[in-house]
Amino acid sequence: MRVIEGMQRVRIGLTGLAFVFVLVLLAAIFTSPSEEEPITANSLERQLGNASAANVAAGDEPKEPLAELGVAPGNADSNSQANRTAKAATR
Repeated sequence: MRVIEGMQRVRIGLTGLAFVFVLVLLAAIFTSPSEEEPITANSLERQLGNASAANVAAGDEPKEPLAELGVAPGNADSNSQANRTAKAATR
């Protein structure tokens, strides 16, 4: 009896997985990226504003973009240099 219940659970699980797959496939078919505006330099200037666009055009990239977003700690280069200096001092 337990084998039959186990097989029924597997069948229900695979049916649900197939249903989700078909649903995602249909969503991918009906949403077309061709309707979106292509990314160009002019569209970036409009999105970023005049001051930020001037920095992007000049090639001034932020030194630590993840730190500016608050995702990662800043000054990774100086931290690694400080660790090397501390290890060298203890030897």
